[in-house]
Amino acid sequence: MKKGKTEKRVKALGWKDGTVAEFLGLTPQESALIEIKLALSRKLRERREKRMTQAQLAEELQSSQSRIAKAETGDKSVSIELLVRAMLATGATPKEIGKTIADSAQ
Repeated sequence: MKKGKTEKRVKALGWKDGTVAEFLGLTPQESALIEIKLALSRKLRERREKRMTQAQLAEELQSSQSRIAKAETGDKSVSIELLVRAMLATGATPKEIGKTIADSAQ
């Protein structure tokens, strides 16, 4: 897991040993799912910024701009289905989406 804001906050709370996943009591499956969602969120933003605005993507998906913003920031309320649909709407192929997911495990 890459070090980020959450890990810094965990260390600020006095947790010095282990990982964020251990601190939060996440199973390996839960941790992997979070990493997948975050990887899809990052890739979505990267692809979308090159092609369209959040509002344009929202219109294509019949969603809202604020929902797209949440998808791009890895908000826990956003489903993997929406992330995949949004990626497809930016022109990503299933193979590219699969590579994003596979790369999240590294």
